[in-house]
Amino acid sequence: MTFHLIAWLILQDREGRVLLGRRAGVAYGAGLWGLPGGHVERGEGLAEAAVRETGEEVGLRVNPADLRFLGVSRYDLQGVMGADFFFLAERWEGTPQLTPEVSEIAWFLPDALPPDVLPWLPGVLAAHLLRGLCLSEQLDGAADLPLFPPK
Repeated sequence: MTFHLIAWLILQDREGRVLLGRRAGVAYGAGLWGLPGGHVERGEGLAEAAVRETGEEVGLRVNPADLRFLGVSRYDLQGVMGADFFFLAERWEGTPQLTPEVSEIAWFLPDALPPDVLPWLPGVLAAHLLRGLCLSEQLDGAADLPLFPPK
């Protein structure tokens, strides 16, 4: 079974909003709003993957040293297993741009997301960004299980 290792970047502005792009030209979640992020490439660090994907998807330049690690969400859903690593950026260079991977870009408050987001995004933002949990799990047949609050 393949194990997916994914790095996501939460870009948050001074008003507390997060940047989302409507996914286009991608294999996963096409047409839905999501964070910039994707598969970690062989030999690539997690933060570097999040930064690379952000550049590719929304055209922003982010210094990996400026990222803050928020947490990880392990999933085992419908035969797909993996771990999503979430980083927070509060500064970057450039203005969000449309690319072949996103058809729209907009800022949303984490507790006021549009209805057509990636299905796991509201729970993950609530757990890692709003509540400060370092680990959450999504499992078939179980409610989402946020675990391990910070010390």
